[in-house]
Amino acid sequence: MKVKVINTSGATTGKEVTLPKEIFGVEPNDHAIYLDVKQHLANKRSGTHSSTEKGDVKGSTRKIKKQKGTGTARAGSIKSGVFVGGGRMHGPRPRDYSFKLNKKLKQIARVSALSYKAKDKEVVVLDEISMDSPKTKNYLEVLSNLKMSDKKTLLLVPDYNNNVYLSSRNIPNAVVMKASDVNTYSILHANSIILVEGSIEQLKETLN
Repeated sequence: MKVKVINTSGATTGKEVTLPKEIFGVEPNDHAIYLDVKQHLANKRSGTHSSTEKGDVKGSTRKIKKQKGTGTARAGSIKSGVFVGGGRMHGPRPRDYSFKLNKKLKQIARVSALSYKAKDKEVVVLDEISMDSPKTKNYLEVLSNLKMSDKKTLLLVPDYNNNVYLSSRNIPNAVVMKASDVNTYSILHANSIILVEGSIEQLKETLN
């Protein structure tokens, strides 16, 4: 699949690049995508939820009434959840939601997500991007030139560029990431993928 290379002004450079078929032209595996996104979201959960259970409530441990003869249900503790001020029954407890996936499956998921984007013509290739200083205004201008200022974008760069990253940080729907760090969730979350030309080789190394 051939894509025209453009610059940050939105003009064509006259060059074309061929997106590798093994990354941008495979038959997508939806189940692999589902598992990888599920893992990504699960790993982000803090799992610190908790509640005050019976054992956490301060109160007397004395049996509050005799077992039989009251005509009501038996009760042993004022701290029981059936009484006002008692602990919560079967409440949430701290837990770890993270789980592992095979490296091969994660690669299949990322390649599948990129293939979907290529199929829908949501992949743009830039010749390069650089900034002399971190300014949000400059990055917004680039997005405007690419006609993506109103879209969720994911910019994949070959090497970490601090000025570019800082310029995009205050824009809610703009994400800048090294190509080697790309994940399935970020690919699918974006409306458009912006590839700096040099990042294509890095994707080959990472996903092959």
